[in-house]
Amino acid sequence: MFNAAIHIIQEEHRSLAAIVHGLKYLVNDARSNGAQANFKVLRAMLHYIDNFPERLHHPKEDAYLFAHLLKRTHEADAVIDELKAQHEDGARLVSALHTRLDAYEAGESGGLAAFGEAVDTFADAMWQHMALEEKVLLPLARQHLTDADWVEIGQAFGDNGDPRFSADAENEFSTLFSRIVTIAPPPIGVGPSSGR
Repeated sequence: MFNAAIHIIQEEHRSLAAIVHGLKYLVNDARSNGAQANFKVLRAMLHYIDNFPERLHHPKEDAYLFAHLLKRTHEADAVIDELKAQHEDGARLVSALHTRLDAYEAGESGGLAAFGEAVDTFADAMWQHMALEEKVLLPLARQHLTDADWVEIGQAFGDNGDPRFSADAENEFSTLFSRIVTIAPPPIGVGPSSGR
């Protein structure tokens, strides 16, 4: 039962990882090569972050995965507290991305450096967050949750409708993901390898 729910959660993590890789690639390209920023693509990436992980994925983790695990065991209490705090901090980090991108696009002095710093901070937070969920929380969930819990979690996450896969998704998401697959390093995409 848990395999389907975990698969959806991990696919959603891969979606976010693709966006993070894309953001870092574009910033690093601008830093090292003086590449002209594609603000339309950067804004589309932030639009995805606003509308998918922040409004759907993280709230569903809180309401379903974390809630069920808290009912079944105290072994996960500390990690869930940490993950919830990371969710709350994520909103601040996303707000900083928007503010710094606005300044960068407006041509403010140091705009690229400030936006790059915000991207690096956000990326580091997301890598730590997803690793904590996949390496610590999901194994605990596999151990303690019931089949009925997994059915409910799977249904909740299945209703998210990741824009990458939705037939109703706006064309911008499919175009965006095509671009990200081209620039993101393996295993996310087919772009050049990087040190992250």
